[in-house]
This record gives sequence, C-alpha cells and structure tokens, in this order.
Amino acid sequence: MQMIGGVIIQIMTIYMFICFIYIIMSWIPNARESNFGQMIGRIVEPYFAPFRSIIPPIGMIDISPLIAIFALNFAIRGVSFLFSM
Repeated sequence: MQMIGGVIIQIMTIYMFICFIYIIMSWIPNARESNFGQMIGRIVEPYFAPFRSIIPPIGMIDISPLIAIFALNFAIRGVSFLFSM
C-alpha cells in the first residue's frame, strides 16, 4: 500500500511543479501563447478553474492559483498521512 501512496504523491508533486511553471510563465510576455505554454495550460487550467470561480481577482492580481497550490499541498499531505498508517 505504501508503494501506491508513494506513486500518488509523486504524481501530485510533479503536477504541483507544473502549476508553478505555469504561474511563472504568466510573468514572461507571450510565454503562455507558445506551444509549451498552451500544453501546460491544457493540463493546469481545469484544476485552476474552480478556484478562479470562487476567488475573485484582487485588482490585477489573481491569487486563485496560489490557493490551488496550497490545496494541492494539503492533499499531498493527506495522501501521505492516509498511506503511512
């Protein structure tokens, strides 16, 4: 069982790094419009969408990806706890 938990945690951690890359790409002009940026967007945007519908942007700053990453980190810790028993 611990091996399954380890695989799930690794996948979630990789997804979290992909989310970080997508957020950093938003600071670089035209990075999200590249083929790589669009590919990452197709992977990450479905996860960010529910958070964006709940949390409105504060002026020009969108904090919903930050909250989404915190939620993903919380889920990683939860999976780690569940599979460590």
